[in-house]
Amino acid sequence: MITIKELANVCGVSRGTIDRVLNNRGNVKPEKRALVLNMMKKLNYTPNPAGKALASHRNHPSVGILIPAEGIRFFDAVMDAMKKAEKKYELFGLKVIWRNMHGYDVNMQCNIIDELKDKVHALIITPINDPKVIEKINEFIADGIFVVTLNNDVEHSDHHCYVGSDDLNGGQTAGALLKMIGPEKLRIGILLGSLKVLGHQQRLEGFKLIMNDDPQCNVIDIKENNDDDILSYNTTKDMLEEHPEINALFVISSGGNYGACRAVLSLYKEKDLTIIVFDTIPTTIEMMKNHIIKAAIYQHPRQQGQRAMQIVFDYLINGIRPERDRYIMKNEIRILQNL
Repeated sequence: MITIKELANVCGVSRGTIDRVLNNRGNVKPEKRALVLNMMKKLNYTPNPAGKALASHRNHPSVGILIPAEGIRFFDAVMDAMKKAEKKYELFGLKVIWRNMHGYDVNMQCNIIDELKDKVHALIITPINDPKVIEKINEFIADGIFVVTLNNDVEHSDHHCYVGSDDLNGGQTAGALLKMIGPEKLRIGILLGSLKVLGHQQRLEGFKLIMNDDPQCNVIDIKENNDDDILSYNTTKDMLEEHPEINALFVISSGGNYGACRAVLSLYKEKDLTIIVFDTIPTTIEMMKNHIIKAAIYQHPRQQGQRAMQIVFDYLINGIRPERDRYIMKNEIRILQNL
């Protein structure tokens, strides 16, 4: 019986393309899909999921998932997509070990990584951009553990691939949008989860790239809120009381959106501020309907979770390596009318 590798060679495509055609997962050009299906028919190729499942059960493949999801509603959609994929891949013996954490405690993340090391063949992680965490990830790679970074990346790591948005572009998109819909002379306050998170750094960098060339735009203050609504409330209130000239807020990560908006409301400044945030979580939608938040940058959380699981499944079950090292979801602008 012809193998998936032989079929790919005959068709002149990758094994990943064959797998996407077999599982109807899209991302294949119509002409290539037609070629594969036609060649399968000619060669009488029939996939054998039962055999694949049996072999997978014998190997007991397992993936650890480590996400700082506690208190951050953005990850609800990510994890929902991943849990649906988990049920789908159970047939093939894939075991998932879930580990969540709150905030950006480097030692806590390192301890969880250590705890997972002897239990998994792959790791999906939303990492803190810290040398200690990067060293742990590189140790996983050296030990043959497959690593996918999800939603946030790290610097100087040998991980196999990244799944998420282009955060530099996300910051640029937010900056350009704020210039279009905000006051002519912008006086901006910025809130971000943590400078320990590479994605937050990159969004800030992208935003500044847009603003720094315009003398009409000034960033007045930048504060961290640890993606915590209570801290975000207090930090935003202090910022606005200290700098009453601020007329726009950019909230770089969704964890503190609601707290920031509650602070604005407590000071009766909702009509004085143009607010742009990331992600359309339920509290953000509420604030958009109440005309507090003007727009959000959407980064396709379900697609991120689904793609990360698919990549790990392809590697552990089918032996297919990722075709590229970055899988980027497009940043999209969401307003009340297109939520």
